[in-house]
Amino acid sequence: MSLRRARQRKRITITSLIDVIFLLLLFFMLASTFSKFSEINVVTVAQSGAAKAQSTDGRVHALTIDRFHIRIDGKVVALRNLANELSQTDAKTPQTLTIEVVSEDVSTQRLTDVLVALKDLPDTSLSILEPAQ
Repeated sequence: MSLRRARQRKRITITSLIDVIFLLLLFFMLASTFSKFSEINVVTVAQSGAAKAQSTDGRVHALTIDRFHIRIDGKVVALRNLANELSQTDAKTPQTLTIEVVSEDVSTQRLTDVLVALKDLPDTSLSILEPAQ
């Protein structure tokens, strides 16, 4: 009588394969850039009591932002033309912009796009007002 020894198969472990895949995934997630980040320097000035009155020295513009339009003193302006419209007047005179976000459905990205368009204007101070509730 011949006794055959039953061969046991070795179980294939995929633990090391999973570890390698996880390390590759982690590497590519950390090495990739999913979006371009830029910085905008924002200086906040807290005031107690009533808001500081706007100075009459120079130009004062009201810039309103809603979901679809940007207006300078009531005139609709495209985002790409925003800096040109504000720099057409006397460039030697300092200007003050009051940016009013009209409604709550205006995205933060839209406000950031406006601030990026305005960042290179010389002698310009900005005030940003939140939408009224």
